[in-house]
Amino acid sequence: MAIPQDQFDRIARDMPGFGRDPASVRRRIEAMEALLEGLFVLPGTNRRVGLDSLVGLIPVVGDFATAAMGAWIVWEARNLGMSKWQLTRMAANVGVDTLIGAIPFAGDVFDFLYKSNTKNLRIVRRHLDRHHPSTVVIDA
Repeated sequence: MAIPQDQFDRIARDMPGFGRDPASVRRRIEAMEALLEGLFVLPGTNRRVGLDSLVGLIPVVGDFATAAMGAWIVWEARNLGMSKWQLTRMAANVGVDTLIGAIPFAGDVFDFLYKSNTKNLRIVRRHLDRHHPSTVVIDA
């Protein structure tokens, strides 16, 4: 049974982090980036590793699964009203990560070193800090 749009909007508005406001979008994108790029720090290297690197070890399927998650970040950025240039840069980051990441072995090393979702989060944060200053989060 489908939920009417106004009821969905009311439910989403009442649930923290599910709204369409810039602060909620920022939290969702930051959470996805943390999942994809920073689940844990690899001991001895001080490098963050996430699902992008781990799932990318599964040939072809893993790379396209993480590409879909990276594309979701670009879609959320589009909903923020970011410029076509910014969205193109973000899509290119995901595309490069997917194409080179699909190469066996060399792509796995590339996934470990090239953090496309972190680059995209940086672009989104810059946009939000400039156009929606109320979303700025001060880390202690």
